[in-house]
Amino acid sequence: MTGVLEGVRVVEVAMWTFVPAAGAVLAEWGADVVKVEHPVTGDPQRGIINSGFLPDNAQGLNYMWEVPNRGKRSIGIDLAHEQGRELLLQLVESADVFVTNFLPDARRRLRIDVDDLRAVNPRLIYARGSGHGPRGPESERGGFDSSTYWARGGIGYAVSPPELEHPVRMRSAFGDVMGGSTLAGAIAAALYQRERTGQPSVVDVALLNLALWQLSVDVASAPVLAGDDVFRYDPEDLVNPTVGMYRTKDGRHLNLTLLQSDRHWADLCAHLDRPDLLDDPRFATHALRGESSRACTQALKQVFASRTLAQWRTRLATLEGVWSPLQTPRELHEDPQVLANGFLRDLSTSSGHTLAVATNPAQFDEQSPVTAAAPEHGQHTEEILLELGLSWDDILARKDSGAVN
Repeated sequence: MTGVLEGVRVVEVAMWTFVPAAGAVLAEWGADVVKVEHPVTGDPQRGIINSGFLPDNAQGLNYMWEVPNRGKRSIGIDLAHEQGRELLLQLVESADVFVTNFLPDARRRLRIDVDDLRAVNPRLIYARGSGHGPRGPESERGGFDSSTYWARGGIGYAVSPPELEHPVRMRSAFGDVMGGSTLAGAIAAALYQRERTGQPSVVDVALLNLALWQLSVDVASAPVLAGDDVFRYDPEDLVNPTVGMYRTKDGRHLNLTLLQSDRHWADLCAHLDRPDLLDDPRFATHALRGESSRACTQALKQVFASRTLAQWRTRLATLEGVWSPLQTPRELHEDPQVLANGFLRDLSTSSGHTLAVATNPAQFDEQSPVTAAAPEHGQHTEEILLELGLSWDDILARKDSGAVN
């Protein structure tokens, strides 16, 4: 059963990627996620296709919109309009969860903060995604994952070799989609607690906290390290030469992760067609390979450089230990494990394109989540208002007033 949250209604008042990604996960788990957008401007993520951010060959396909908004229903409501706010409160009355990334000042101004919405629905789970957390001197400031998560959170520093002139730049929405998954999981836990105790929660996930969590080992070890703030591996002299990245003859790379190197060393040497490495006394044990790590690293480096990645795929197919090719995102679309498990699913977008998107990582009963397209702006306005009990005359009157689209 993939619809584990069937019957749960989520009202989302959020923009960009972080918090909307949580709504996409909840939708894939079966929740009815109603995305509230401004009736004229909508979520600014819709306009990113015209901002120069997407490549020219995107051909009108706004995948930055589709990824975090798939599977939802869209209603256009002006929350600053009194009739619009009344409609939001009607939505909230029947909701289980309200999720937002609006800043505290905007929530107060629009009267959509916790107490405002709990006044009409005391059982409402209120979930917030923020840059810096709900407390502290910067709790009122906004944040994006490229700044708050990647830069301030230490991840960019940790993955950037010091010899680089420019630090490694974060990939699009890298922290946002992880933050969305985390927020969705926290909301699911809050739903369980409410079911068990009757008590609703206020749920918070901050991008800065997410960065610390993902960098947990480096953060914990930083105060006790001598020298650099993070431990950096020397690719020419690996601590464990059987754990690292190696270049192949055709300029590609593969990764070895043989943490129990004594267990796998003989098998590795056999697959490399290098029995001489097995007989070399310098490399006889894990400890000795560590003492002669540079020599061992260089020997393995020369071996892997002697064949192409395609040749190594064939040769290492039966290796007992863990290894992987360094793949490109395009190659993932042809990875047999990705395809066999439904980690990518096709959806038909409202723009008429077919787009393969990654499903959220959680599967239930070995079933890949069902993925639907992101909605058009205000696509479900009339449908949702009719569900709230409004007549067509009521809907038209609110359209004329500008409260809805």
